[in-house]
Amino acid sequence: MSMLTPPGMGGKYRVTGRRFPHMRRPRSPKRIVLAAVTAVAVLGLGGWGTLQLVDVFSGGGGSPQAARKNGDCGRAAHGDHTDARAAGHAAPREQLPRPGDITVNVYNATPRSGLAKTTADELKQRGFRIGKVGNAPAPYDKNVNGTALLLGAPEDTDTAMRVLQEQVEGAEVKADVRKSEEIDLIIGAGFKELAPQKGTSPRPAASPPAASPSGGATKC
Repeated sequence: MSMLTPPGMGGKYRVTGRRFPHMRRPRSPKRIVLAAVTAVAVLGLGGWGTLQLVDVFSGGGGSPQAARKNGDCGRAAHGDHTDARAAGHAAPREQLPRPGDITVNVYNATPRSGLAKTTADELKQRGFRIGKVGNAPAPYDKNVNGTALLLGAPEDTDTAMRVLQEQVEGAEVKADVRKSEEIDLIIGAGFKELAPQKGTSPRPAASPPAASPSGGATKC
């Protein structure tokens, strides 16, 4: 019997050729499970690393879309603050002058008689200083169709004229080249009465003063 003949097979069976049978150990279930767990762990770490890279390059939003959305919100918020600052050019309420620091000239640009005097008297009761009272200058006489027109220096448009405008709702504000701090209140055809004072109930509308005769010059 040849040494290459497996035991129990007798001399009849011989192994020929250049290939020899190889004996392999049976695979262990534990090794298979360990290999599977290792593969899952490697894939998980790879996915986590990819998410971290996306998070870093997207600015912390978790995704490029979220990053763009957060950036847009930041720009929108910044734009809102910018617009608020641009719109907030008017002086704060606590920096406005008091009525006692404002001198008002009251002029009547309507045909109704006595309107300038009655308005001036009421403004005086509200604490304003009264300057001149009379008929409107020729360029404005019977040419103010709105409630009233406020004229003053440019630096007073957001201060003194703003305070006076609260007393005459709907009054138009214009600046001229004057250097004095006086404000001209030119009463127009749409004027009915001064705005109600804060903390008081509105008064019933009074009947308008009668129009002066066409030939008369006195109508203040």
